[in-house]
Amino acid sequence: MLKGRKIGVLMGGTSAEREVSLRSGAAVSGALRSLGHKVVDIDAGPDICEVIGRENIDLAFIVLHGGFGENGAIQGLLEVKGIPYTGSGIMASAIAMDKVVSKTLFREAGLSVPDYVLVDEVLDDIPLSMPVVVKPSREGSSIGVSIVRGQDELRSALGLALEYEGPALVERFISGREVQIGVLGDRALGGVEVRPKSEFYSYQAKYTSGMTEYILPPELEDGLYAEAMEAGLLAHKSIGASGATRVDLIVDESGKVYVLEVNTIPGMTETSLLPKIASLAGMDFPALVETMAIDGLQRIKGEEQ
Repeated sequence: MLKGRKIGVLMGGTSAEREVSLRSGAAVSGALRSLGHKVVDIDAGPDICEVIGRENIDLAFIVLHGGFGENGAIQGLLEVKGIPYTGSGIMASAIAMDKVVSKTLFREAGLSVPDYVLVDEVLDDIPLSMPVVVKPSREGSSIGVSIVRGQDELRSALGLALEYEGPALVERFISGREVQIGVLGDRALGGVEVRPKSEFYSYQAKYTSGMTEYILPPELEDGLYAEAMEAGLLAHKSIGASGATRVDLIVDESGKVYVLEVNTIPGMTETSLLPKIASLAGMDFPALVETMAIDGLQRIKGEEQ
């Protein structure tokens, strides 16, 4: 199905997650080339519209983390140009990037989410008991996230989160196991438990070798693991996501599953979480990448293999 088609791997971009995106893009590009596909690497800058037009690609493989690559903007551009692309569409991308809107939909679907409040200025107090998690409401990769255990830490944490677009999201801290569920199309592939050496699964813990232990599959009893996978798939469906996603969960000490967010463009280096989960399910990295590409082409153009 992909034979002879020119695939543009969109990476980089201008968001705070640019460096991670470049690493993901290089891995995806390498995997596609190893399978003999025709590939062009595209660093998505301000001239992205002109570059896409000039390259005359048949499919866009989006590996842009954060910013216009993940909030529906690049998806809208590609649809206007009639170019099929991987991952979720305009609306699902925008919803997933807005943590508040997505939480509303999670709750409507019957999923549990941590109690939260929105804050648009630096305050001395909030209507949630400590500890809390303070984060930007429209960023990924744990950028700008802090765990606040006392009032003396609140102002600086809010100041950091408010440096990014949108209000700050302040959530009740849930103590428990951090579990990520990989979803591909209409099925949950499996999950991984992350055990960071730092206080939480921060940007440094995600992208620094040796900072996190990965447990595949998660050390959950069978029934609870099945429940976590069901929650991940339901979260994916509740926002209308497509293609491959990674859903972040917390399983508390009583076994209650909380959904944190859906990542519509998960990390795609060979050591990222979604590829680890796919490998556990018997799908190596090149096969995962090719499956995502075929899914994008079929879904947008309605083509058959």
